[in-house]
Amino acid sequence: MEIKSNLKTLAIVGALSSATTLGAYKLFLEKSPSESVFTNTPSAFTRLVSDASPVPAGAPGEFTYAAEKATPSVVHIKTKMTRNVSRQMIDPFEDFFGGNPFGGGGRRQPEAQEASGSGVIISADGFIVTNNHVVQDADEVSVILNDKRELKAKVISTDPSTDLAVIQVKANNLPFLTFGDSDNIKVGEWVLAVGNPFNLESTVTAGIVSAKGRQNIIDRDKDVNPLESFIQTDAAVNPGNSGGALVNLKGELIGINTAIYSRTGQFAGYSFAVPVSIVKKVSADLIKYGNVQRGFLGVNIQEVNSKLVEEKDLKVNDGVYVGGFPSGGSAAQSAGLKVNDVIVKVDGIATPSQAKLMELVGRKRPGETVVVTVNRDGAIKDFNVVLKNKDGNTNIVKGETASSVTSDYLGAKLANLTENDKSKYRVQSGAKITEVDPNGRLGYQGFEKGFVITKIDDKAVTDAKEVAEMLANRKGRVKIEGIDTDGTRVIMVL
Repeated sequence: MEIKSNLKTLAIVGALSSATTLGAYKLFLEKSPSESVFTNTPSAFTRLVSDASPVPAGAPGEFTYAAEKATPSVVHIKTKMTRNVSRQMIDPFEDFFGGNPFGGGGRRQPEAQEASGSGVIISADGFIVTNNHVVQDADEVSVILNDKRELKAKVISTDPSTDLAVIQVKANNLPFLTFGDSDNIKVGEWVLAVGNPFNLESTVTAGIVSAKGRQNIIDRDKDVNPLESFIQTDAAVNPGNSGGALVNLKGELIGINTAIYSRTGQFAGYSFAVPVSIVKKVSADLIKYGNVQRGFLGVNIQEVNSKLVEEKDLKVNDGVYVGGFPSGGSAAQSAGLKVNDVIVKVDGIATPSQAKLMELVGRKRPGETVVVTVNRDGAIKDFNVVLKNKDGNTNIVKGETASSVTSDYLGAKLANLTENDKSKYRVQSGAKITEVDPNGRLGYQGFEKGFVITKIDDKAVTDAKEVAEMLANRKGRVKIEGIDTDGTRVIMVL
């Protein structure tokens, strides 16, 4: 993933373990994300406040309590995946026609790759939060616990917009971290980063909170709605720390380590963590719905600065300026907000930046109400805004769980694209290969699961069922267009 920076390169804390690149549950009640997620299982959602540390919070240099509490709940994640690499071969199509007009001519061979990262146990029955980029496109995920047990893990769901994911192992009575309060951490407060950099398991580093509400850290050009409000620290974080814990001196989880500021890909002074206020909401949604339920105010916003204050004659020096509303209806506009309002609080919490505003709204689901406080020509006004989803209504939309469809022609199983797939590959429709027969047409060409079919014989395909129907009883060659797991667009003739 490419990272933004004016002077240096900001690098995601890689899931790679070294410089070598080897290639619905019965869960919880209908409650607010901050309330109980699991009804019968001990978890971070049911124990929001931990026992007080025997050491006064903030005592300089006293980190042993937090380290001992956090380390057993941080796991080492290892992944295996397959990348397809072109291998030159003699193409019979080329023999007859002097070149393949459809772009063939190289057999694609699968090449095994391995990577690693970290994760944080959030429930006694094995739910684990990590980064999306740690488990994205993995064929196999395994987890090494602090007691050295290695267990296979299932990816429950992922959210590229926050770079978070939830996986689960089959185990009981696991130690888990308690959610802390990322809203009330202060710049200068001591924190610990716990993870597995360079495959060095159970590594703890210390630092302070350097800043809060950082955004535009990661360039997510494949995601139109990134949600970023990072905690910036100077605790040492390196490749392999991705998905690990950022904890306070009480040993409470206050963030998931996600990115570093670096020219080389290794720690160079600053690291960034997704605050636990976002982690709680996203993990709850991923477990229950299979995707994140994002609430939207429906406003075009701009951070207030001195130039804007003078230009618009504003009566407040910080906050988030309302510059307009999108066409098709707006939750905020319906509630009474107007252009030139400055949003100064949401639910009583100050919004000095766009990042903070987006974070506070991002904790809510469509249909929930937030109190938006604005400064309008010097007067303070409160508005109750019922949030909407991106489609302009208050519906909850569960993740797609399409069953597999088999194509005998391809020798493969296919499934419909999820919303995450569509966002990742920037397509509106298609079908994803979920299983490949090594002796079938796709298997012979070296294709593995994860390949997305977008067109057949120059006709765009809608879903897995349509692909199977188009290829049923088919004889002869077929032109297929699609996108490989690494984002490469491929045209082939089978």
